[in-house]
Amino acid sequence: MIKAEIKTRQRCELVAIDPLLEDAIKSSGLREGVICVYVPHTTAGILINENADPAVKHDIIASLEKKIPFSEGYLHQEGNSAAHIKASLVGSSVQVPVSDGTLKLGTWQSVFFAEFDGPRNRSVWITPIHQGTS
Repeated sequence: MIKAEIKTRQRCELVAIDPLLEDAIKSSGLREGVICVYVPHTTAGILINENADPAVKHDIIASLEKKIPFSEGYLHQEGNSAAHIKASLVGSSVQVPVSDGTLKLGTWQSVFFAEFDGPRNRSVWITPIHQGTS
């Protein structure tokens, strides 16, 4: 497993992590298989979506903020229930195919770290899974 660090700058933001994943693929020697990308935090998540138009990232965050506002009379004493709810909806892991040592994402896709309780120093755990040979 490869541990990568991310420093977020806002309370809620999406950070494209494709370069981190490409570095992990290269350092692991993975040529064919998949990588599992996991976020070990309860107020952050991981997702795949469009990275060609920055408005998409904005719209995702704005929609989540509208549907799950930070202040809504939650019972959780720490005051970050909205972040826990958003992270639960987004999810904590994705799997991406790797072929010829390269991430196989769609034309417009990127993998994003989703921060919902920042700014913070965060971790992403990347597990290369090598395709077996027959």
